[in-house]
Amino acid sequence: MNSSPAGLEPKPHFEILDGLRGVAALMVVAFHLCEAHARSPLTQLINHGYLAVDFFFALSGFVIGYAYDNRWGRMTTWEFVKRRLIRLHPLVILGTLIGAVCFYFGASVMFPLIHDTPVWKLLLVMLVGFTLVPLLPSMDIRGWAEMHPLDGPAWSLLFEYVANLLYALVIWKFSRKQLTLFVVVAGVVLLHFGVTSPAGNFAGGWSVDGTQLHIGFTRLLYPFFGGLLLFRLGKLIRIRHAFWVCSLLLVAAFALPRFGGAQHAWLNGLYEALCILLLFPLILSLGAGGRLTGRYATPICRFLGQISYPIYITHYPLVYIYTAWVTDKYLPLSQVYPYTLLVFFGCLTLAYASLKLYDEPVRNWLQQRFLPVRTRAN
Repeated sequence: MNSSPAGLEPKPHFEILDGLRGVAALMVVAFHLCEAHARSPLTQLINHGYLAVDFFFALSGFVIGYAYDNRWGRMTTWEFVKRRLIRLHPLVILGTLIGAVCFYFGASVMFPLIHDTPVWKLLLVMLVGFTLVPLLPSMDIRGWAEMHPLDGPAWSLLFEYVANLLYALVIWKFSRKQLTLFVVVAGVVLLHFGVTSPAGNFAGGWSVDGTQLHIGFTRLLYPFFGGLLLFRLGKLIRIRHAFWVCSLLLVAAFALPRFGGAQHAWLNGLYEALCILLLFPLILSLGAGGRLTGRYATPICRFLGQISYPIYITHYPLVYIYTAWVTDKYLPLSQVYPYTLLVFFGCLTLAYASLKLYDEPVRNWLQQRFLPVRTRAN
């Protein structure tokens, strides 16, 4: 006999993909810290770090297909929604709470609204943030018009929820041809945005206005459902040392210099579109098809996979404070890099503590409470 929550037996992880999620998450933290020293998008040290979000979407689509495509006969839509909420939402709440605790420490010229934000409004924004409901710019308390001003990266979790609902309600039923057509159309839209974007990049999606929502949905639909299509096609590539090769490809994609300069911004947009359209699916195919070898690869991938989501959703409150500090004093990275490294490893420590002391216990309790065990024969 075998027991599992809601009668769904667990599936083995793609450990290389878990590790790659961690690599991308660490690059996001490094990007945000370096971004604090950039005077414009043309002077970024890690020029394309925000594309980690697009990689996360692609990886999520692949993993969702693997985990749930063959389970719909034994699982209702509500059971799927509960599973996704239990997996993702506890850390949304914690990230928002950390953002509220750190909020007033970020008061600076970079965040002009903090000085005049009363505690009651901060608490109201925090409570709304717990639900992941996006705030309108009129409720901004920081000055960046973010839909989640206490924890900026939460915008991508909102879009992740949207993609999960689209999958659960409609798209899991798509045939391979229908899904292919959907992904091709989404890819054309993404490519068009890349070469026509005035900024020449895919940074955006975190505010409730027409332009930002357009960017957010453009960044969501192709990667997520392209990842789902890749899983259904089963086109995996097997190479040696797949984790290290894929990690190098990811880091290089994020860190390459900006293309085209200010005069030919479309070249940079084209590069980033091609990363999303072609490179990220290739990396997924290599990672899913690879095998872990060597003494260190397996524990590294497992650790990176464990802290990938916690560090992504909890690091930004510390980045807000760091950004306020270096901006007020106009401090170059070369002058303060020991503190930059301290904040980086502080984010890593916070993420690990959040995982072990909060996320894992809370998720275990929620699974026992809301996903009752059903005993089934092997």
